[in-house]
Amino acid sequence: QINFVACQLFALLAAFWFRIYLGPSHASSAVRHAFATLFGIYFAVFCFGWYSIHLFVLVMMNYGIMNTASIPNIHRYSFVVAMGYLMLCHISRMYIFHYGILTTDFSGPLMIITQKITTLACQLHDGIGRQAEELTAEQNRLAVKTRPSLLEYLSYLLNFMSIIAGPCSNYKDYIAFIEGRHVHMKLLEVNWKQKGYDRLPEPSPTGAVMYKLCITLVSLILFLTLTKNFPMAYIIDNEFLDKTPFLSRLGYLYVVTQAAKPKYYFAWTLADAVNNAAGYGFSGVDERGTFRWDLLSNLNIWNIETATSFKMYIENWNIQTAAWLKRVCYDRAPWYPTALTFILSALWHGIYPGYYFTFLTGILITLAARAIRNHCRHHFVSSVPLKMAYDVVTWAATQLAVCYTVAPFVMLAVEPTIKFYKSMYFHVHILSILVLLVLPIRP
Repeated sequence: QINFVACQLFALLAAFWFRIYLGPSHASSAVRHAFATLFGIYFAVFCFGWYSIHLFVLVMMNYGIMNTASIPNIHRYSFVVAMGYLMLCHISRMYIFHYGILTTDFSGPLMIITQKITTLACQLHDGIGRQAEELTAEQNRLAVKTRPSLLEYLSYLLNFMSIIAGPCSNYKDYIAFIEGRHVHMKLLEVNWKQKGYDRLPEPSPTGAVMYKLCITLVSLILFLTLTKNFPMAYIIDNEFLDKTPFLSRLGYLYVVTQAAKPKYYFAWTLADAVNNAAGYGFSGVDERGTFRWDLLSNLNIWNIETATSFKMYIENWNIQTAAWLKRVCYDRAPWYPTALTFILSALWHGIYPGYYFTFLTGILITLAARAIRNHCRHHFVSSVPLKMAYDVVTWAATQLAVCYTVAPFVMLAVEPTIKFYKSMYFHVHILSILVLLVLPIRP
């Protein structure tokens, strides 16, 4: 953890330097690619020592696939090799370290690299192996028309801004950033003459970086105070279960789940700030004329905490991973896209049984919540009081359903998970099944 924080803070300083002294107007694309790659490799070796060899092996294996495989199969081969290698590492982590966390745990960076490898392979397949009319608007926009060079490939996968904590980004967006087209592409979407400008403005990421650093500081304080004092394991403590009523246990479940969030808020927001400091992550201008730097943001805290549906919650949590799952699985699945996407998410996270309890439960809740929304919501939007009451009830139901779903994700093992669900009387599972039996499923 100390190595992680030290590397990310050093990466933040390097990102400012990179933007100021190695900006597109001061250095060529090749120099920017080389610097980003070499620093990324250094960070990986510093944090993970000899275990970092796994990152480099996977990267080079897939570079070989990208240059030798046929275009119709390039995304399939890349997916199988990347996910297969990741799964082998997950298996070794589980069985060798007995549910413990390895001090030099390289699985996080390997998971990000797997996302990037499969993203690039799918977008290369779209750009070269499919006709434009076969693609969705987003697939057409992100399609890669030529195979990247070795330097471009290494820079995309191993750059210092994302090697430690991500996030995954699209290849075309990253190349546009390195070549200095990233911000201008977004600015050209706006008619600036109508707004009184005689030339394109020059958005600065400094304000966005400072704001995100404030969020990381608050998250760190909450992690050091709340997370340690409200461990998830306490909700299955025998004394706690014997003495605490069911509704109180539900309330405490919400508290311990909230206490588990700050470490994710800290890591993802800091990673976002590092990319912004380098000048990457500009997403355009909102309706109020404010420059937005959330292209790579991994979460929207306000939308998470105020979510009134399971779908809204997961769309604002680990956003870039959700986007990756949509692009490589949901949009390409021949059948049962929702179920296959949840299963892929579970496999990508690892092979701990708790992950599969979480994601299989998530499938059930997603289908039930969709059925309730389709059949009930339109009855409550006719007046403000009804809509407000509906929002309050769905907010409480969503937050408790999420807590119920993610508890096994933290517990990892089968025995504590079953004990937890027994203490909760499997009530969310039972209610979800009843909903699906009573309410007909609509498309």
